Amino acid sequence: MASKTPLETYREQGFVVIEDLIEPETISALSAELTRICRGELGIPSIEPAKPWESDAEVLGRFLCIHQPHKASQALRETIRHPALIGVLQQLIGPDVKCMQSQYFVKPPDYPGNAWHQDEIAIPTRDRSLCAAFIAIDDATVENGCLRVLPGSHLSGYLYPQEEHAQLDEYDFPTVSRGFDDSGQVPVELRSGSVVFFHGYLLHGSRSNRSRSFRRALTYHYMNAFSLLPWRLLVQEGEVAARDGEHDFRDVVLACGRDPYAWKGYEEKSTVHLRPCKKMNDIRAVPSARRDREEAPRRGTL
Repeated sequence: MASKTPLETYREQGFVVIEDLIEPETISALSAELTRICRGELGIPSIEPAKPWESDAEVLGRFLCIHQPHKASQALRETIRHPALIGVLQQLIGPDVKCMQSQYFVKPPDYPGNAWHQDEIAIPTRDRSLCAAFIAIDDATVENGCLRVLPGSHLSGYLYPQEEHAQLDEYDFPTVSRGFDDSGQVPVELRSGSVVFFHGYLLHGSRSNRSRSFRRALTYHYMNAFSLLPWRLLVQEGEVAARDGEHDFRDVVLACGRDPYAWKGYEEKSTVHLRPCKKMNDIRAVPSARRDREEAPRRGTL
């Protein structure tokens, strides 16, 4: 029986792994550039420059995730259009593809993962074409908190409700999707340079890093360029927005093909921002805001 194409696997499972897609030389260059970002060498105001005597590991250990690093790095902006990525994306959602977000997940030892969620909740698309490209900078293993997915969970097009959780030693983000059976979950272990592409409706997450190594990954979010992007998260307060049916977030990068909405122009609304995280031992010692609220009456606080 002939093996399935990436598109067939993606449509059926909601994700597809392409082993060794990015060449080692590029991974090495990306690793160096991402370290420069964390050391404060690219002039990002929110990142304090590292001291000369601080090791790369010490500096990297300050961050869980850096959002929109392509805004500060031309190398990361150019990687959006890496031919190997584009070749797969054109099969999955192309031929016209745009990118709206980049994320650099550092995930040092003893740092938490991300609870079950669907990317489409945060980044809504009009045609369900949202696709993440998760590039492994380091080997991703079960021990260091590799991605976990629930195959086929994208098929119904249902967005599962979210609720707060109390597992702050396991997950960084305070909400988790609920209402499904996760017994069929699959860990997605990757070699450095391999890429997993996954659907915006796919339920996915990761557990904490219980190893002594980093689990770094660079992720880009793409979608079909012919779809409007009604993403309001970064719209400035007080701005006169278009009607919901017409809203189209224009802080995007055309990855390949053509942009039928190019006549609207492009904007620079988002900036690099950080998601620092305390280590698990520190997190356990600090009650969540929800626990504070629940415990306030018996502690005699307001």
